Amino acid sequence: MATEGPPVHQVQVAEHPRLLKLKEMFNSKFGSIPKFYVRAPGRVNIIGEHIDYCGYSVLPMAVEQDMLIAVEPVKTHTLQLANTNPLYPDFSTSADNIQIDKTKPLWHNYFLCGFKGIQEHFGLSNLIGMNCLVDGNIPPSSGLSSSSALVCCAGLVTLTVLGMNLSKLLAKHRSLQWDKVLRLEEVQAKLGVSLEEMLLITEDTLHPEPYSPEEVCQCLGISLQELKTQILSPNTQDVLTFKLYQRAKHVYSEAARVLQFKKICEEAPDDMVQLLGELMNQSHVSCRDMYECSCPELDQLVDICRKFGAQGSRLTGAGWGGCTVSIVLADKLPSFLANVHEAYYQKSGRSLAPEKQSLFATKPGGGALVFLEA
Repeated sequence: MATEGPPVHQVQVAEHPRLLKLKEMFNSKFGSIPKFYVRAPGRVNIIGEHIDYCGYSVLPMAVEQDMLIAVEPVKTHTLQLANTNPLYPDFSTSADNIQIDKTKPLWHNYFLCGFKGIQEHFGLSNLIGMNCLVDGNIPPSSGLSSSSALVCCAGLVTLTVLGMNLSKLLAKHRSLQWDKVLRLEEVQAKLGVSLEEMLLITEDTLHPEPYSPEEVCQCLGISLQELKTQILSPNTQDVLTFKLYQRAKHVYSEAARVLQFKKICEEAPDDMVQLLGELMNQSHVSCRDMYECSCPELDQLVDICRKFGAQGSRLTGAGWGGCTVSIVLADKLPSFLANVHEAYYQKSGRSLAPEKQSLFATKPGGGALVFLEA
C-alpha cells in the first residue's frame, strides 16, 4: 500500500533559532547555504518490549528531540558529511561507491545506511553528491533511537534530492510444521487462538526450568547439528540453556498489554492514566523477570520514579542499560524531575551527562518533515 511522503513546510529560517544557527554553521563550513532541511524525531517505546521481531505490535511515541540535517545538492558525485558536534568528525565519500564498515559503528555509517538503502531499493546509479550538516539533540545510547532518526533523515534527504515521494516507494506440540514457523506470532496465528489462550498453552506445553540443547533436540526430533544450522543464530551457537517458558510468557503477555494499552487510550476512562501506568509497571516486571533484559540501575531508577509520582515506569529500548520511560501528571512534573535528579544522580554519586540529555520531559512529538526556506 502506498504511503504519503513527509510533509513539506515552508519556514522563515530567521524565526527559528536552531535552523538559523544550523544555516550559519553550514555557510561557515561549506561556503554556501542549504537548499532544504530534513528532520526526524527520536522515539520512546511506551510499551511493547522485545516483541516486534516476534511479529507483534508495539506502542512507540515520537519525542520532541530530533535529528536535523541541512542539505545542499551539488553537481559533483561527492557526499560530504559534517556534524555540529565536534565529537563526530567530518566524512567524505563518492556517492556512487558507498562502502559501510560494519565492524565500526561510526556516526556517518548511519547516514550511509539511509542513503544506500534508497539507492539500492530503486536501483539507482550516478547519484549527485550533496553537502550535509547534521545536528541532533536526542541523547545517544539511551534507547531513544538517535541512530534510527539519522537513518530516516538520510533516507528522506536522498528522496528529496531525487525529487521522489515515499508513496512510490511452541509449534510442534500443536501439530504445526515447526520448521516453517519462525516467530511466536505465527504460532498464535496458525492455532487461531487469543493471546490469553497462548499464555495457557505456554503454561501447559513448556516447563519453567531451562532447556538444554539436547532436550530441545529431543522435543523437535532433530540432531544437535540441525539445531545449530537450522534454528540457532550465529551468536547463540554456544548457548547451553534456553529459557523458553520465560521468554514465551513475556512475549505473549507483553503483546496483550500493548493491545490493552491501545484499548484504554481509545476508550479514555476516568482512571485512564492509572490504568496505563499499571500496564507499564507490569511490563517492567516482565522485562526484568521473564525476559531478563533489565539491570540493577534500571530497576533502581524505576523504583525512584514511582516513589516520586510516576503513575507508571519501565525500562525502554533494548534494555541492559539505556533509559526508563515514566508517565507523570503535568502538575507533578517539576517536583518529579527535581526529586529523581537528587535521588538517582546526586545521592548515588553518578556522573550526570548534560542534564537535558539525562533527565527530561517530553510530550508526543511530530513526525518527519522537510523544511524549505520561504
